[in-house]
Amino acid sequence: MDSDLGEFLRSRRSRIQPGEAGLREYGRRRVPGLRREEVAQLAGVSVDYYIRLEQGRGRNASDAVLDAVARALRLTDSERSHLYALARPGGSGGVYSDALRPGVRLVLDALAAPAFVLGRRMDVLAWNALGDAVSGFSRVPEAERNQARYLFLEPASRELYPDWEVVAGETVAFLRRDAGLHPDDPKLIALVDELSARSEPFRRIWADHPVKEKTNGVKRIRHPEAGLLDMGYECLALPGDPDQLMVVYTAVPGSATASALDQLAGFGSVPA
Repeated sequence: MDSDLGEFLRSRRSRIQPGEAGLREYGRRRVPGLRREEVAQLAGVSVDYYIRLEQGRGRNASDAVLDAVARALRLTDSERSHLYALARPGGSGGVYSDALRPGVRLVLDALAAPAFVLGRRMDVLAWNALGDAVSGFSRVPEAERNQARYLFLEPASRELYPDWEVVAGETVAFLRRDAGLHPDDPKLIALVDELSARSEPFRRIWADHPVKEKTNGVKRIRHPEAGLLDMGYECLALPGDPDQLMVVYTAVPGSATASALDQLAGFGSVPA
């Protein structure tokens, strides 16, 4: 995890040019972006202190220091939270369970929109009938129901998602955030190792250290029967189960996608 903190900080300072930060460029630069001493200057800390932080030796860094580094590196809210998680590992606590509360199951079945629940590592835990009609979860063996594994290891995913590169970036960004919150999760470590060994696109995106919370967006799916589905999605955190996320697809009323979803709703798919 110490190396993760250093790699994350280096990746973020490499994105910022001195001129963008109001600094004068001088000397030959061997690497892109800001030098460590420039980040230290912008954050108002000593160069030695920042170097120790980048080496993973900043476990006692104060909120003020971490916030100053976050501002210097222009981190997003998700990236700032990730910085805190990496600098202070083991703070998430709690025991994880992928069991679904009966009430959540009832909410899923009551929704008229495609919906499913993601757990840690992007494991697919449950879905409603229309969610299955759109994504085909019930046709995937239980041990393989993981969004990241399907995206990077199944060639069919590139046909399913017309915007595959965008979806891939969002997926890795979510896994990076999960890894920061749960650095000792053996199943997550095994998943990242597997994807790194078998997928060059995953290795490339993972090395760039994207971090983003999954909240909302647009998802286009090329369905084998219904054609192109142009949907929005909303991610709803489940109170009491912070590691579970309900994802609900939406369609503009009266649109071609809404009509296609109405047709799919009559196909008799399998909730789980």
